[in-house]
Amino acid sequence: MNKDTILVWFRNDLRVHDNEILWQALAKANKVVPVYIFDPRQFVALADNTQKTGVIRSKFILDSVHDLKQSLQQIGADLLVTSGYPEEILPSLAERYQVKEVYHHREVAKEETHVSTLVEEALWKKQLNLRHFIGHTLYHKEDLPFPIKDIPDAFATFRKKIERETTIRPTVDTPTKIEVPEELEPSEVPTLEELGYTADEIAIANRSPFKGGEREGLKQLNDVLRGASNDLLAGFPVDDGTLLSPWIALGCLSAHTVYHSVRAAELKGLPKKKAATIVLGLLWRDYYRFMFKKHGNRFFFVNGFSDVTVVNQQVPGVEFDNWKKGQTDDNFVNAAMKQLNAVGFMPYSARVLAAHYLVNNLGISHLLGAAYFEDKLIDYSPASNYGNWAHVAGVGSSLKDNGVKDVKKIQVQLDASGAYVERWNAVNGTLTE
Repeated sequence: MNKDTILVWFRNDLRVHDNEILWQALAKANKVVPVYIFDPRQFVALADNTQKTGVIRSKFILDSVHDLKQSLQQIGADLLVTSGYPEEILPSLAERYQVKEVYHHREVAKEETHVSTLVEEALWKKQLNLRHFIGHTLYHKEDLPFPIKDIPDAFATFRKKIERETTIRPTVDTPTKIEVPEELEPSEVPTLEELGYTADEIAIANRSPFKGGEREGLKQLNDVLRGASNDLLAGFPVDDGTLLSPWIALGCLSAHTVYHSVRAAELKGLPKKKAATIVLGLLWRDYYRFMFKKHGNRFFFVNGFSDVTVVNQQVPGVEFDNWKKGQTDDNFVNAAMKQLNAVGFMPYSARVLAAHYLVNNLGISHLLGAAYFEDKLIDYSPASNYGNWAHVAGVGSSLKDNGVKDVKKIQVQLDASGAYVERWNAVNGTLTE
């Protein structure tokens, strides 16, 4: 009998449902070594009192890793959790457990792909292969009706062509049993303290109502589709479909799981407008990931896709600090920023208002705002975050979608009753009762 062992490197795919790398590993090997690595490069302090990964997002990640570890244990396996540089740890683990290959899901942004390159080079020195899978998008790259270099930059064209000319794959089977090497070392998920956060920062994270993990993500998906109330949904007056994005961004929910669940719910009475809104969010997410694949680092340039040089960007100072704290002359922006600081999340329409104000009212670079969101958002993903900010700033890849056309309309969409502004402007940087 073939006794091959495959190492599965989890990154932003923290689930056992519809996880292609798990499914493929089980099809090709008798044993699997599931691994999650806390890379210290993701937990460093940056300029302007920001962090690469803020404490609320870190707690959401820790929740999700805990949940994945428990899910694997329930089917006879375990998750080996460690800290360090993947390019150093993975070759060592591969050698220790005599693995045949290392599997992981491919990322698209420069920092994430750089780490993959370092790992690939280190494994190659051991004559081992890092096999890349594409499991973050709704539409698979190999099913697109055009090569990456020919993907339409206009979102409307992109959407029409993929909806007309390709299909969405079904979910893959969920494993019921996974065998790991008998000598797989025990491991523990680190604490927020061990990741370097202070007691005051941890207290803020503990007040956020968001909890990471696949089981919590599936529960939220079920509640959103059923229109059921729960403590989290009750705290957000607007549900525009983005409440699922934290679990999608970290891969606790796959895009396929969400899509097929939405379509099934439609047959049971889910309003078509709500279904369309959720699916549209998945399509935009795909679009940004494919744009990052096509255009690389262009989203990280201040001029983005504009032919006009961006000038007169204000040096960040007191006004930028006030924007971050939610102490501007705009009540909508203040409510959005206070919500972000308190719970690590804000609805999409609130993000547009906050970004528009920073860029157009204060004249501050959208890249600084995007970096702040990277610190704070629990649903942060490089492509969606920097892609959205570029469009608000008027330098995005889809020219028709550049700029904010109607601020008043967005304000009404966010808060027709005034409850959102009233609730979150009462918050002083932390969640109150």
